[in-house]
Amino acid sequence: MAAAANPLAAQAGAQIMAEGGSAVDAAIATSLVLNLVEPQSSGIGGGGFMLVWDAAAKRLRAFDGRETAPAGVDRNLFYDAAGKKKPFLDAVVGGASVGVPGLLRMFELVHGEYGRLPWARLFDPAIRMAERGFPISPRLHALLAQDRRLRENAAARELFYQADGSPKPVGSLLVNQPLADTLRRVAREGTLAFYAGEIAADIVAAVRNASNPGAISMADLATYRAVERDPSCIAYRVYRVCTMPPPSSSIAMLQMLGMLAQFDLARLQPDGAEAIDIIAQASRLAYADRDFYIGDPDHVRLPLAGLLDKGYLRDRAALIRPGQISPQPAAAGEPPQKQGLLYGRDTAIELPSTSHVSIVDSQRNAVSMTVTIENVFGSRQMVRGFLLNNQLTDFSADAASNGQPVANRIEPGKRPRSSMAPVVAFNGDGSLRLVVGSPGGSRIIGYVMQTVIGVLDWQMDIQQAVAQPHFIDRNAGLELEADTPLATMADTMRQLGHKVSVGELGSGLQGIEVWPDKLVGGADPRREGVAIGR
Repeated sequence: MAAAANPLAAQAGAQIMAEGGSAVDAAIATSLVLNLVEPQSSGIGGGGFMLVWDAAAKRLRAFDGRETAPAGVDRNLFYDAAGKKKPFLDAVVGGASVGVPGLLRMFELVHGEYGRLPWARLFDPAIRMAERGFPISPRLHALLAQDRRLRENAAARELFYQADGSPKPVGSLLVNQPLADTLRRVAREGTLAFYAGEIAADIVAAVRNASNPGAISMADLATYRAVERDPSCIAYRVYRVCTMPPPSSSIAMLQMLGMLAQFDLARLQPDGAEAIDIIAQASRLAYADRDFYIGDPDHVRLPLAGLLDKGYLRDRAALIRPGQISPQPAAAGEPPQKQGLLYGRDTAIELPSTSHVSIVDSQRNAVSMTVTIENVFGSRQMVRGFLLNNQLTDFSADAASNGQPVANRIEPGKRPRSSMAPVVAFNGDGSLRLVVGSPGGSRIIGYVMQTVIGVLDWQMDIQQAVAQPHFIDRNAGLELEADTPLATMADTMRQLGHKVSVGELGSGLQGIEVWPDKLVGGADPRREGVAIGR
């Protein structure tokens, strides 16, 4: 089964597995098609995280293809000449926000370990579709219409817009020959074709010649490496839930589960005030820790074991007082192993433009992969048919807070903190149970946590779990999803002490449940995705 945010991408992954490809093969092919059909969200100009479950070896591995800051990055990246902090979009658009792309190097690393089909075969679906064209979806059309900065880039304007500046209509064929040419070259020559030579030179030129120029060099591209890390896992009820370690902050999701394990959620109504109150309070506490402790572990010392320590999470859970929420934001805790760690609060603004892919192959190998270019259409800089990320704006805008350095401050070669939270969960006997993840910026953590609880605590099937109305508290107030039954809970939650807002909570969850005799897929109805299996 392949679950992805666009039917054409899911079909590509399903076809690759039908030809004997592995879950990793299918994930790569799916992601390359997403680059074409969902260019606002992900692509080879960005990065991602991948969890790979090797069923035969009974081993879960985590791969980090997160972008890195250039060696020559300006530490005052987010400030203007007068020393004032730039408006967020001014920091995003141009070359200054572009991190060194990591997606293809991650694919190369993982394919070397788990690929069954030849590397070049995985590029065929995206290449064919780019040359023949694909129908513009309603979602892509709407985003093109809303964006006022993408059309400032000549290459993007020629590809996506008509002569009068309006986006090409829904259903019209979009042909992307430059992307087809780029992918064909990488398929034939490997990732060196991207990280050196003409393609790399064009990336550097686009970044350095932008109106808001950046610092990426040929050396930055040539020396980029994807890395393998140890997955972060926690025991939850009778299950084991695993996700990506830092620089992902999805450890906050595991913290929530560790706190919520102290409560009998199964007896509560998923959309009832008591459940919302308890989960929101756990969310506040986890986000408070996230904003102080999480950064690139290759650059800052992090108390990871302490943040997941059972005793610490029991103590944090004791701060949850149903119906008695404090009007003040939650404070970060004092986890074990914190000695000597004095950090300031992070001020990164993380907006959603991301995509998730869940794959399970016939041998029950699995991939949970989240990929991104950060903001919608990234930096709005297009090179050879693909958009470049604006990942550097995921660093904290401030290097210090209250006199203390921020763990997620920008530094040369560093990977910015992320909220991408691919999840693989297991039954008590170690067998595969759930593969899931979502886009959604800093809300990803809450979306995925709510889905995991829906399946494991409330016995929803995966489609019900990904479709349930969202709520989340990122330590700044309870957010309830508009146009859902939860929106009617606003006054009730205010009476319990919550500061409440109602608005769009645009997840894009893609999940697969694994049973002994079947796979069950779920695709978020808020997006255009599907799950395709056989």
